Amino acid sequence: MSLIRRVSMMVFIAGLAGCGSDNDVSDLDAYMNEVRLRPPGKIEPTPIFRSYPTFTYSAANLRSPFSRQVRVDLAGQKHGSRKVKPDLGRVKQYLEGFNIEQFEMVGTLSNATGSFALLRGAGGVHRLKVGDYLGRNDGRIVAISGSQVDVIEIVPDGQGAWLERPRTIPLKEHS
Repeated sequence: MSLIRRVSMMVFIAGLAGCGSDNDVSDLDAYMNEVRLRPPGKIEPTPIFRSYPTFTYSAANLRSPFSRQVRVDLAGQKHGSRKVKPDLGRVKQYLEGFNIEQFEMVGTLSNATGSFALLRGAGGVHRLKVGDYLGRNDGRIVAISGSQVDVIEIVPDGQGAWLERPRTIPLKEHS
């Protein structure tokens, strides 16, 4: 017989020796009888948890208090034109629901149909072409280069007219 078989046989025989009927379990039977004779205990009801009203942060779309404030120079302020105005009948694109400051250019793509800018923001990376809109101020992409995206926004001038404001979204390297 092999050594493994001998060891297995010895372990099996030792296991059977422990299964004999001469084990004394009278102390266990006495404890179980004592537990059965106890009066049933009372279970406390579960505590009632109050629900609190949810809090909705409503200032997420406002200017960040950590960004530099724009100084308004009334003497050097450009006056808008009555010819320039946003197209109110145009269907808004998805990215027009977000502030333009949160977008950053991360790359470009080019193929037979044209050149595209890759902008990160609004929960993902978006592929945009010249003529697409983004930002809350009717920002329209007018040029895409390897280093930046040029956007023209239409903003009110504060006197009832509209003003075209150029913006540039530079390529963010190492992103």
